[in-house]
Amino acid sequence: MSDDRRAAVVGAVVACLVVTTAAFVPPLVSARPANQIPVESVRTGENPADPTGEAWDAVPPVEVPMASAPSGLPNASDTSVSALRVQAARTDARIYLRLSWGDGTADRNASDPRRFVDAAAVQVPVNTTERPPISMGSTRNRVNVWYWGADDTTEELLAGGPGTTTEFDRAAVNASPRYDDGRWTVVLSRPVASDATNRTTLAVDHDVDVAFAVWNGSNMERAGRKSVSEWYHFALGPGPQGPPYESILWVVAGFAVVGTALVTIQGVRGNRGETR
Repeated sequence: MSDDRRAAVVGAVVACLVVTTAAFVPPLVSARPANQIPVESVRTGENPADPTGEAWDAVPPVEVPMASAPSGLPNASDTSVSALRVQAARTDARIYLRLSWGDGTADRNASDPRRFVDAAAVQVPVNTTERPPISMGSTRNRVNVWYWGADDTTEELLAGGPGTTTEFDRAAVNASPRYDDGRWTVVLSRPVASDATNRTTLAVDHDVDVAFAVWNGSNMERAGRKSVSEWYHFALGPGPQGPPYESILWVVAGFAVVGTALVTIQGVRGNRGETR
């Protein structure tokens, strides 16, 4: 084989390795484990409590599919919210959840008994080392529910199964809503740590399960007629860092480097053989 042809072959193989690496690395970088919600560290000065705060510019969103909750209520399957956009951030002291979903009307007035308000809720287990039943937990593993209603209602609830909700004496959850261009954006926040009885602490070094619910008031959604998610989890554990893992990225890059080196060595050996 001539030097020109060998150089062309080596160049082609190297190009293939580079293209292959470029093709596989971006999906790996953007991927994350299934049902994971990353929790990004932010600064209080970046206004994470504000739905439009600059803190949220650097927090990756997760599109959470929503479906009608199993319920015996009339028209329980007739719900309108099919996706919820979730972002999670924390400072040293507080955790912030930014929930956003499409809704053509802002239903805020509950004074008419024939009308219902838009609302959203977040559910986390009291015992964060076990996954409770998703329908409001159980007597063995109760759940905390952070509830926001568009009539300026914010509640922190404890539940041990369907129909068992009770309010905490003093709610630790704050809510900041915004409705703009057919979309609700609500930030719910709460202290990370808690030593109160039956109040979930998020000052842990393991992942924590979380689920979501949304109600569209103008669609007559209320109580058990709602859109709900599956269980997701906050990435609070000490697992590999980066989205998803730097180790995967380095392995792929390593294969490309080794492959390039082998092809180059083979080309040099071939050249030496022909000159003997």
